[in-house]
Amino acid sequence: MSESTKLVATDPQRLLVIDGHSMAFRAFYALPAENFATDTGQHTNAVHGFVSMLLTMIRQQKPTHVAVAFDLDTPTFRSLEYTEYKAGRNKTPEEFYGQIDLIQKVMEAMNIPTITMDGFEADDIIATLAAKGEAAGLDVLVVSGDRDAFQLITDKTLVLYPKKGISDIPPMDGDAVEAKYFVRPEQYSDLAALVGETADNLPGVPGVGPKTAAKWINLYGGLPGILENIDAIKGKVGDSLRENVDNVTRNRRLNHLLRDLELPVGIEAMELERPNREAIEELFDALQFNTLRKRLFDLFGDEPQDAAAEAVIPVHEVLGDAAALQGWFGAHGAQLLGLHAATVPASGGTDVVGVAFASNDATAFVSLQDIDADTKQALAKVLSSTSYAKAVHDFKGTYKLLLEHGLELAGVVDDTMITAYLIQPDRRSHELPDIAQQHLRIALEEAKAPADGQLAFDLEGPDHATPAVRAAHVVRQLSQLLAGMLVERGGETLLKELEMPLSLVLARMEMAGIAIDTAKLDELYDGFTASINQATDRAYEAIGHEVNLSSPKQLQVVLFEELDLPRTKKIKTGFTTDAESLQDLLENTGHPFLKALMAHRDANKLRQTVEGLRKAVAPEGRIHTTYAQTVAATGRLSSLNPNLQNIPVRSEAGRRIREVFVVGEGYETLLTADYSQIEMRVMAHLSQDEGLIQAYKDGEDLHRFVGSHVFNVEPEDVTNEMRSKVKAMSYGLAYGLSSFGLSKQLRISVDEARTLMKDYFSRFGAVRDYLRKLVDDARKDGYTETIFGRRRYLPELASDNRQLRDIAERAALNAPIQGSAADIIKRAMLGVEEGLAAAGLKSRMLLQVHDELVLEVAAGELEAVEALVREKMGAAADLLVPLDVHVGIGASWQDAGH
Repeated sequence: MSESTKLVATDPQRLLVIDGHSMAFRAFYALPAENFATDTGQHTNAVHGFVSMLLTMIRQQKPTHVAVAFDLDTPTFRSLEYTEYKAGRNKTPEEFYGQIDLIQKVMEAMNIPTITMDGFEADDIIATLAAKGEAAGLDVLVVSGDRDAFQLITDKTLVLYPKKGISDIPPMDGDAVEAKYFVRPEQYSDLAALVGETADNLPGVPGVGPKTAAKWINLYGGLPGILENIDAIKGKVGDSLRENVDNVTRNRRLNHLLRDLELPVGIEAMELERPNREAIEELFDALQFNTLRKRLFDLFGDEPQDAAAEAVIPVHEVLGDAAALQGWFGAHGAQLLGLHAATVPASGGTDVVGVAFASNDATAFVSLQDIDADTKQALAKVLSSTSYAKAVHDFKGTYKLLLEHGLELAGVVDDTMITAYLIQPDRRSHELPDIAQQHLRIALEEAKAPADGQLAFDLEGPDHATPAVRAAHVVRQLSQLLAGMLVERGGETLLKELEMPLSLVLARMEMAGIAIDTAKLDELYDGFTASINQATDRAYEAIGHEVNLSSPKQLQVVLFEELDLPRTKKIKTGFTTDAESLQDLLENTGHPFLKALMAHRDANKLRQTVEGLRKAVAPEGRIHTTYAQTVAATGRLSSLNPNLQNIPVRSEAGRRIREVFVVGEGYETLLTADYSQIEMRVMAHLSQDEGLIQAYKDGEDLHRFVGSHVFNVEPEDVTNEMRSKVKAMSYGLAYGLSSFGLSKQLRISVDEARTLMKDYFSRFGAVRDYLRKLVDDARKDGYTETIFGRRRYLPELASDNRQLRDIAERAALNAPIQGSAADIIKRAMLGVEEGLAAAGLKSRMLLQVHDELVLEVAAGELEAVEALVREKMGAAADLLVPLDVHVGIGASWQDAGH
């Protein structure tokens, strides 16, 4: 182990040993599976909970050594002796499969050994580790939900026994065991042998409970003494004991943990190290663990910096007047300049207080506090000049902040946030400190506002601008380092010709916002509130009393005790009341309480959406969403604060919400334009399936056309149900949907879903061949690629872990199709923006929602704008099938729908 990976040792040394399966199952049942899944459908609740618990334990207990023991699926000496050992346990939930492998993969990345031994249980490994740890002079903490671990407790070994979920883990010492079970830890095996253990399917002595067993143990000194005096034990319990002696002695043999195994790993290999940052980054990207990643790195602290990595920052100058500013740029402006806007919190967001610049050999800072007119004019000139090549992290955000001070930013040749994203699109964070740490091993902190709320830069102090200057210097370093990597990964054209020009377009869209009919928005809020109240009253009426409809615990009592409805899936706290399970229950029972409950949930969800919109309305009556270019690995834009992409399109309530988005004052109408079935058209193009291509060329209803072939009926005989199934499957294929996922989505059996997919592929063989080749090529090349060269690197395709491979394969299926569709709409946006400017039109783009654009049309420009939008969107890509553009016009977003 290198010195750089060791952590600071504590005294005394402490070994933390974890029962892997026990903790994984506890985590699985503590966290809802439906809330923890990757985009590709892999459930991760057990993994997330396990790692979260581990980080908590490391933080609280400060171990110097850590190891995790797991069971194997192979027989053990116990099951060979007693075939009924652990028989009758519940079937492992489908969502749990694969999560143990993923946990082991995370442990590997954290440099924590996982130990398994053929023929033995994790309990025996744990017992041996406890013995070896004590012998090496370590304190030992055993984390296990198995009471057999109590026999390991000594003055040097404690057991942390979880009671509720994964956070409540009280320590059990000898006194705690004795207080609960009336025997010392070393006698617990005797007690368990007499009482039995349901979880292990070890029957105890009928009629003998813990108190009776403890009384005998204390009276006779333990199980051997009890058996020696067995005839002295009178009454029914004595007869019962004599009749079950064989069971008791067998139980004792089986529950006794072995402490002398020859382990494949020594104690020294368990010394706690820093995690392998690169491996964690890659793995957590695949598992989509963002907050957990931060917790992990925060816990272990920053890695020691190499002298080279620290990269001494050139001494900076404070440019306090126009002459100094012009002089600095005259001396250093011919180089690539790193630029960073120093910000502090302000009402409603952040405010720029200064701008830092970094060249190869000099850095400078210009404060915007009390800046005079001449200096500001000089600053505006260099910022807007294309003669000075600049690199910035988050160009769009910086552009908007500077513009608020009347400063326009131009000449930006690199946005390191977007560059880092194009290199590694699966990373969940492309913030500057994260990218600096990953690529330069530099710990970077933003300047923080002081406690008194004043601006953070004291012009009297020599180091007032250091954080901003350091950031500018790091941005320049990153730009130079990432440039070569971007070229290697084929992303240079995407950066220069698509993503960076798009940033400017998005900035203008965000600043424009979209007008809101606030009165109608308030009406909607009141209407959904009334719907909630009505549904609540109907729910109370159906059961005859009030209940908290938002409390899972109270709902469980009503549904499964009072109403005695069929049980849903078993979870840690009882039976699940999640939406999918209750919808199934409603369809099966039609109970009025369930109808009211589901109506209440629907209305409440809609009211929350409306409430979010009300809070987002700016003083001028418009909503300004923010578009993120670096969130979705496929290249799709994300809408944030508020998210305008999640407003339901097809529901009546969703249509009512869209009615509040209206044309603004001074404009004539809204215009919406979207692509028809863009992803399926991309699928047809990439697969070159003649049937799909011809269907599009003939202008047929694709899903009806496909349905007629899959179900072997005439197109006019394709029912709405058939069409819906085919549509779900067609889009599912583009998202890497499995037969299991399709069965859940369509609420049909897995066999029916499998047959549906088989029939589809038999009719459209080129699609099947394309999807197979896509994964094969991605495995060989290490990445997938869109029509326009956007790559998604998937190293997990070569993983020896099947679950990670499955995740990567589903991502490989999804990325080229969805990514190509995302590139097409982005190219269309650039075309529309360029066309509007070239024609001198005042109309403007306001929103992009997946494959739809929303424009605000100025008076007298409708005909020109519609023609321009159709032309530019239709010409955004040259596919084997036509790009079909639908246009709608109206005073509201809903009215302009089509």
